[in-house]
Amino acid sequence: MDSLDRITVNPAVMGGRPCIRGMRVTVGMIVNNIAGGISEEKILTSYPYLEREDIRQALRYAARLCNVREVPIPAA
Repeated sequence: MDSLDRITVNPAVMGGRPCIRGMRVTVGMIVNNIAGGISEEKILTSYPYLEREDIRQALRYAARLCNVREVPIPAA
């Protein structure tokens, strides 16, 4: 299983949303940029403190969330 050691969640940073290495760069921001057609190279140029592996882990994290299945528990 691929490591997601660059993804951090801290209630004191960005309202507890998943971020990259504790910075104020959210997984959602990276995924939205990629979905909007912005290349990895452009993201890395715009955010020079990010690394390519940060982007890759953000995408893997988002992919895992898409595969989570919630099973509703019937009310008693």
